[in-house]
Amino acid sequence: MVKDLLQGKRILVTGAASGIGLGAADFFTRCGAQVLAADRDIKTLSAVWQHHGKVQTRALDVVDEAQCEDTVALMVKTLGGLDGVFNSAGISDAVVPAIEVDIAHWQRVVDVNLRGTFLVARAAARYMLRERQGSIVVISSVNGILGIPRRHAYGPAKAAIAQLARTLACEWGTSNIRVNALAPTYINTPMIERLATEGKIDIDRLQRRTPLGRLGEVEDVARAAAFLLSEWSEFITGVTLPVDGGWLAYGGPGDVATA
Repeated sequence: MVKDLLQGKRILVTGAASGIGLGAADFFTRCGAQVLAADRDIKTLSAVWQHHGKVQTRALDVVDEAQCEDTVALMVKTLGGLDGVFNSAGISDAVVPAIEVDIAHWQRVVDVNLRGTFLVARAAARYMLRERQGSIVVISSVNGILGIPRRHAYGPAKAAIAQLARTLACEWGTSNIRVNALAPTYINTPMIERLATEGKIDIDRLQRRTPLGRLGEVEDVARAAAFLLSEWSEFITGVTLPVDGGWLAYGGPGDVATA
């Protein structure tokens, strides 16, 4: 049953103050896990989790190497170990034409998404390699698989994350450490709401373009992540699993509904 899927697992979740990270951390606890929820926004993080008995919190800027190492050390000390990582920390880009991209912002998006994913995974692996077990799930995107205009930092960073999952899976597999990526489509989160409010995406159009006819929900991603963190997926590593309602499968012109 779902309530036992992650029973006894100790899982680190980054980006856990909002969006996919928040929803996933909550779902993991309902599956029986103990969670260390980490986020750069410690004020929001603490407010969200202050009354949740199965969740501890920690301030973490994933681009800071020392903070990543210290967070894993704290988790091992307080929870007695580390069985899984869900690296959800990430930021969106400016969604502007390439010639208008601010290179400092471009670098920040790449750093948070790609560098942060690597640093968290590497910090976790230092412990997991000694224990010869563990599962790491990282977040790529359909933006990292398809060419989408005006996503000049986010898309390439997410593509690199999928490749990173493959290389780490091959390197750490003999130590029974699995590394997989999820590639969500547009998920109903505050980030998507902001982009819609700014007029940078059209939610109705996105829904018409998706074979299942809706945006993804946070729990859609959380369920897939829980599967990859559990023993149900113990012979799966190095994959990028779309969580996209059929977005990548559809190749016709125009909206699915009128195809």
